[in-house]
Amino acid sequence: MKKVVKSRMSEKETKQYMLEVKNLKKYFPLDTNFFGKPSAYLKAVDDINFSLEKGKTIGVVGESGCGKTTLGRTILKLYESNGGKIIFDGKDITNYKKSQMRALRTDIQLIFQDPYSSLPPRMTVGSIISEAVKVHKIVPKENVREYVYDIMSKCGLQPQYYDRYPHEFSGGQRQRICIARALAVKPKLVVCDEPVSALDVSIQAQIINLLKELQNTMGLTYVFISHDLSVVKYITDKILVMYLGNTMELALTDEIFDNPLHPYTKALFSAVPVPDPDTKMKRIILEGDIPSPANPPKGCKFHTRCSECMSACKFVEPKFIEASPNHFVACHKYNSEIMNNLESYDKEFKKMEQEAEKQNEKEK
Repeated sequence: MKKVVKSRMSEKETKQYMLEVKNLKKYFPLDTNFFGKPSAYLKAVDDINFSLEKGKTIGVVGESGCGKTTLGRTILKLYESNGGKIIFDGKDITNYKKSQMRALRTDIQLIFQDPYSSLPPRMTVGSIISEAVKVHKIVPKENVREYVYDIMSKCGLQPQYYDRYPHEFSGGQRQRICIARALAVKPKLVVCDEPVSALDVSIQAQIINLLKELQNTMGLTYVFISHDLSVVKYITDKILVMYLGNTMELALTDEIFDNPLHPYTKALFSAVPVPDPDTKMKRIILEGDIPSPANPPKGCKFHTRCSECMSACKFVEPKFIEASPNHFVACHKYNSEIMNNLESYDKEFKKMEQEAEKQNEKEK
């Protein structure tokens, strides 16, 4: 009886999350061997973990090329993962086939980055929004037009726009059309892939407020991918910081802004502008270029640009640990096992350097 109760409790705990990502990996093959099998990989998403409660928003931030968009598309199953689990609304969808995913497409939607290229130019606004409604039979055929009018109204679009074409609208209005298209199928989870990056600042505010309003009224859950930290701070409940496919830090939004732990997070957040001209910000400038994701450095991938780098960082991969309640970080500074044995790691690294020098001399 006790085992049954425990399993029921665990099911309830799982159901409170709309999305759980466990050790997710997505590798792209770069080269093949003589037999045609991949011999080298680009690790675009490497061992990502997070959970997202229903009706909440997680922000995914990081420099361009860190794997944010790939993570979003892998969650949506537009890319097949190379490992890990994707649990959506209590169901493990990691190994779902296309036919199984088709039934879930109404529950998981994507808002694209570019509102100019993501809308078909030869279709009217009404046709764009109603296409998926008809395919998935969201409402009876005779009610489709009225249903689309209602969705358009919620997204701030006038009914007379129904028969117009995308080229007749501004960038902000086009993005509203994209949002209406995504919401028309009544999704539970929406992946927003930099939905305001192509828009003016004033229009950005309108779209962000619209997304928040729709979340409150429709109970939506968002994965919000962005490089604009000011926007992320306003709309998200928690933040995931990525670098070269890895998670650097994960915490609640207020906590991570007030107390960033990872050196990369500190540098990233120091770039956020402050509206008060009397406030002096200490900008942390990162030296060097981002290493190639096809050939990342050993140990901590950030150590080549880190001002707080230690010997252990250069050859020991950091563990993703809970430094404080609900605040996770992948940094040796917060690992007592590493910090208590710094001397031994220094000696080990020196030995490795000496061996590498000897090997180079032999090759010469």
